[in-house]
Amino acid sequence: MTVTVSPLYRDPAAPVDARVADLLARMTLREKVGQLNQRMYGWDAYRRRPDGEFELTRALYEETDRFEGLGALYGLLRADAWSGVDHSTGADAQTGPALAHLVQRHVLERSRLGIPTLFVEEVPHGLMALDGTVLPVNLAVGATWDPDLYERAASHAAAELRARGGHLALVSALDIARDPRWGRTEECFGEDPYLAARLTEALVRGAQGDMDEQGRFSSDKAPVVLKHFAGQGATVGGRNSAESELGPRELHEIHLPAARAGVRAGAAAVMAAYNEVDGIPCSANGPLLNGLLRGSGDRGGWGFEGLVMADGLAVDRLARITGDKVSAGALALNSGIDLSLWDEGFTHLAEAVERGLVKESVLDTAVSRVLTLKFRLGLFEHPYVTPELPSADAGRSLSTALARSAVTLLHNKAGVLPVDQARISRIAVLGPHSATTAHQLGDYTAPQRPGTGTSVLAALRDLTHQETELRYAQGCALTGDDLSGIPEAVAAAAASDLAVLVLGGSSARTPDTEFDANGAARTAVSEMTCGEGVDLADLRLGRAQHALLDAVTATGTPAVVVLIQGRPHAVPEAAEHAAALLTAWYPGPWGGEAIAEILLGHTAPTGHLPVSVPRSAAQLPVYYNHKDTEYGSYVDEDAEPQYSFGHGLTYTTFEYGVPNIRPDGASCGDQVEVEVAVTNTGGRAGRSVAQLYIRPLRTTVWPRTLELRAFQGVDLASGECRTVTFSLGPDQLAQVGADLKAAVLPGSVEIRVAESARGALGVVPVVLGIKG
Repeated sequence: MTVTVSPLYRDPAAPVDARVADLLARMTLREKVGQLNQRMYGWDAYRRRPDGEFELTRALYEETDRFEGLGALYGLLRADAWSGVDHSTGADAQTGPALAHLVQRHVLERSRLGIPTLFVEEVPHGLMALDGTVLPVNLAVGATWDPDLYERAASHAAAELRARGGHLALVSALDIARDPRWGRTEECFGEDPYLAARLTEALVRGAQGDMDEQGRFSSDKAPVVLKHFAGQGATVGGRNSAESELGPRELHEIHLPAARAGVRAGAAAVMAAYNEVDGIPCSANGPLLNGLLRGSGDRGGWGFEGLVMADGLAVDRLARITGDKVSAGALALNSGIDLSLWDEGFTHLAEAVERGLVKESVLDTAVSRVLTLKFRLGLFEHPYVTPELPSADAGRSLSTALARSAVTLLHNKAGVLPVDQARISRIAVLGPHSATTAHQLGDYTAPQRPGTGTSVLAALRDLTHQETELRYAQGCALTGDDLSGIPEAVAAAAASDLAVLVLGGSSARTPDTEFDANGAARTAVSEMTCGEGVDLADLRLGRAQHALLDAVTATGTPAVVVLIQGRPHAVPEAAEHAAALLTAWYPGPWGGEAIAEILLGHTAPTGHLPVSVPRSAAQLPVYYNHKDTEYGSYVDEDAEPQYSFGHGLTYTTFEYGVPNIRPDGASCGDQVEVEVAVTNTGGRAGRSVAQLYIRPLRTTVWPRTLELRAFQGVDLASGECRTVTFSLGPDQLAQVGADLKAAVLPGSVEIRVAESARGALGVVPVVLGIKG
């Protein structure tokens, strides 16, 4: 009698590391190399037949035959202008699981050892797939200052990904917006490392959830790849993929805290950025990846044990300095990259091993990380499991809640908002953004079904009183010099009691957009003004939009300007002439509903700026947390930003007391509590975000003017007073010392609590002494 013994790696009760070791020992060099590659574009793996069924392509057969399997496949569900996938050619919410199962079955049939593939998808602001819930972009999420709300939204996005058959979520979280000319500013949580760190933690908690004792994910949770590591938000001139001129202190103080927070929260993976730091590309930066990220704590490292992925074609770019793609792949692998994206260089790793460019043991370590993630996902036991698709209504509710919380009131002269419909019965709704949802969505967005979403005009029609008269005129396009529609808009404004002027930018891609091989826009077409590859030298809106703004405000009718945008545009004319000014960023499909609710007072604005708003591009940089030096002003322009980081008004007012510290002194490892009384001094309920900043006084390194170290939302009824308590420990009080390690340093720091960074400079501080 023959007894068949199942391999250890097939035993779900065995420890993950033992299963990985057993499987790795059975693999050929060719099979190992295959696990480190995701060479194909996922949309090239299938075709949708006229009868609606899917068939696999010759390209997929060739790719799986090449390595007897497939390590990972990027973008099987992706749909957009670059992929060319739409509702007529791609997989929607109902058919997506069947497509994923079809591909997975094929991979398992081609794999001698039955190793499943990873389906890797973009989830930048919701799942980038047909029928995926579109959330507001990260910059809008930053404006909410609400990690709990974002955690719930991230959980929903992960559940959608897994229900469609996807596994691994690519999410921008680590880029810090230091130059708003950069087209990818919309993908940043803001300019501040502490705010970004808290939101990155929320992302990881929401998407990945709680693992079991072996570190395995629930079937409705998805491991996250945090993008981009590190310093990509500081590229020179705000130009995409340019070099980052970062000293080690700037890197550690500004650009690494969010990544550190994500790693501590348990992020499964990070993506190395395109840029170089001090001459070393991130995909070839051993000190960054193997040293800092993965190094042991006693040597200043973070002890990260997860996966590191290269950005698209970043490995092949290294051939510029290595001479060929074989050595480029070896350099990246030796430097800490585990999984490539579309590169040729990693397909030649077997040759690199044979040439002595890389040790097979180094390759084995990378393969182990890929296999570990597959085991933690349960793919060997359940390669085809797709949990129930979460409610579309729940997704819409979360998207709208984020949009509502992100709308930020920048000024409100004479209390023109909220609109008093007993007094204002004629409203002109104007501007290129007012009657469309197409430009509310942001970059990395799948095509929407007709009728999805709500424009500002449509929402105002739904929510205003029946007797309120709405007049609509587009006035102009987002781009170009055509002024022919402005007279109609001026006439509508002049005949109304109030003008709502909706202006801004757009990251919408169209089929006529030219793309680079990595999906970045090569040329801006149509009304595109933002997104990957669309960097600006000037931050002003298009000429026609400024002409429309000037003409409408010149009528004398009070004008409320709403900016829908992916970066903080410089619009000083709106700050000077508009009766009220709001920014909604890219609020998602239902952003019009959120904006209308706030304009009409159905809810009050609660957003606060995650970035400083410049008066012009000539002022840059204008971020609040610059070094505490005696900056000279400009002769021809104010050096201060138009609106500071953290600023945001609502329909009531708040008063902050002087903070109280308990105890008033501390040693380096102590916990202290800061209490401050916040009073709603206005006539209606509202929400304030109490922001705690530190200002180091006596310290061993040159300090920054202010540094955000805690924040807390507080909802107060009219006249209500509440004490807000902040607990400050080593994480909040640490500074990066001369050795570039974060620690609580002896000395003294000011504690300032206010509603914005600019407000914090004007309040009475308290001083905390810290003993060594």
